[in-house]
Amino acid sequence: MNQFDETMKFDVDDAKAHNVKEIMTTVYNTLEERGYNPINQIVGYLQSGDPAYIPRHNEARNRIRHIDRDEIMEVLVRTYIEKEIHE
Repeated sequence: MNQFDETMKFDVDDAKAHNVKEIMTTVYNTLEERGYNPINQIVGYLQSGDPAYIPRHNEARNRIRHIDRDEIMEVLVRTYIEKEIHE
């Protein structure tokens, strides 16, 4: 069987999800504080992996680089779906 035919499972546990939320809150607030559009900058980082989208101020760049971009996206999607679809 071709490996691309199988569904892979991705799971971020609650402790990691909480850590991702804390880091993303810091990053978002830092971007806002520095006058950037936080959504655009975060999307740029998630798409490219280039940490230059995130400022060094408040250790935001170092903090976001300690978590996998896949984990960030999983938490963002889960949070959106839980809030917007499963209200």
